[in-house]
Amino acid sequence: MRTAALTLALPALASAAKCKPYVDSESLQELITIEDLLAGSQKLQDIADAHEGNRAFGGGGHNATVDWLVEELEKLDYFDVYKQPFTEAFAGSKATLTVAGAAVDARPMTFTPAGDVTGAALINVPNLGCEEADYPAEVSGAVALISRGTCNFAVKATLAKTAGAVAAIVYNNAEGALSGTLGEQSDAYAPAVGITQAEGLAFVEKLAAGEEITLDLNVISIIEDRVNYNVIAETRGGDHDNVLMIGGHSDSVFAGPGINDDGSGTVGVLTVAKALTNFEVKNAVRLGFWGAEEYGKLGSYFYVKQLNGSEEEVSKIRAYLNFDMIASPNPKLAIYDGDGSAFNFSGPAGSDVIEKDYEEFFESKGLGHVPTEFNGRSDYAAFIENGIPSGGLFTGAEGLKTEEEAKLFGGEVGVAYDVNYHLIGDDITNLDNDAYLVNTQAIAHSVAKYAMSWETIPPVSQKKRRYAADVARHLKRAAELTGHSHDGPCGGGSHF
Repeated sequence: MRTAALTLALPALASAAKCKPYVDSESLQELITIEDLLAGSQKLQDIADAHEGNRAFGGGGHNATVDWLVEELEKLDYFDVYKQPFTEAFAGSKATLTVAGAAVDARPMTFTPAGDVTGAALINVPNLGCEEADYPAEVSGAVALISRGTCNFAVKATLAKTAGAVAAIVYNNAEGALSGTLGEQSDAYAPAVGITQAEGLAFVEKLAAGEEITLDLNVISIIEDRVNYNVIAETRGGDHDNVLMIGGHSDSVFAGPGINDDGSGTVGVLTVAKALTNFEVKNAVRLGFWGAEEYGKLGSYFYVKQLNGSEEEVSKIRAYLNFDMIASPNPKLAIYDGDGSAFNFSGPAGSDVIEKDYEEFFESKGLGHVPTEFNGRSDYAAFIENGIPSGGLFTGAEGLKTEEEAKLFGGEVGVAYDVNYHLIGDDITNLDNDAYLVNTQAIAHSVAKYAMSWETIPPVSQKKRRYAADVARHLKRAAELTGHSHDGPCGGGSHF
């Protein structure tokens, strides 16, 4: 009798052992460690090192990143995981510029043709280079130096080639580095790169004083169609009609490994996903690791477009949270301006609540925070255009840290939040561990909150989605205005 009773008790004990508690913020945060985050970042570095130093979409480095994400998620036995393929044009380039033996930071324009120039003269082009008459005869066989402004970069690159220039260097008309796009592939362009305003004006001053400047410029460019992948994973448990979606992009630029941009967001989301497996959820949690963000947020737009075949599927996503660059080496702790109080553009109803929740999180830890604009430069764009409440975190890109921000967060005034933004130096050494950890804890906090209740977030409705066209126009204008000369996550360069 005693043996029989023990035998009957075993299934009940096994069932109890499998039972998990519902997730809560403190418990989930406790499972997040900097050691796990750095181990994930090192894995991405190893992948890049094995694939020509980058994880650009459709290449071996990004494909290996996708395979690693799928493997890590599938072995958790907690999510349903799938790879979503799509095909897009890839344009990758690298540039090296040397003037008088000194290296100058030159950033190739997207869709620039390749070129290799040795010992060429640098000739200043007056009047912004938007008319054929702006180009002096001396430009033929030389490199044209052109100011940013008025006309787009494609016009400048085309007119430079028409005038016989072997390359075009465009200098910024504002502080910061200049990364732009020519818009599309064309044989009409001269090889084109961007440099800072300070470098450009220094060259202009020397040329005006009669000094001759010669330079070497090498531009490597690859333009081809590539198959790319989003990785989507959703908890098997929870209400699949009321889903929290979180994400970040899994690709890097062609120029470097992208360990902060956006390896930090990728690893942060994955680390929280692993910790979540210790708990039950009431609302399903969906993960999106987006491909081809660096080329215009292509993966996230493709994903949402597929949902648009069904109004019901869009409405199931109760909120989207975006994490793009959460460990910049000279960081700020920035929260997307969901209520529009800082930048006069609010996200869909509920975005204000998300912003407030993150503000309260940082304040609970005695930390400051600042708002960052919904300017269309990261993967939240496709979601807010479809009326889905959105939010997220960001630690800064090429913008310069202000004195006020240095008082709040420490770091160096007048220095970029990430001096290696979109460069080869965005490697495993390019991370601020404190920002990395606290931002990932913030991800855990929001996942725990919304995986349990949507009490404070209104449902997505057709009425809220009617303003999508207005939102799309705003984001397009904001992206064109900010381009890459002001701070914001990535997602394609400015045309102007």
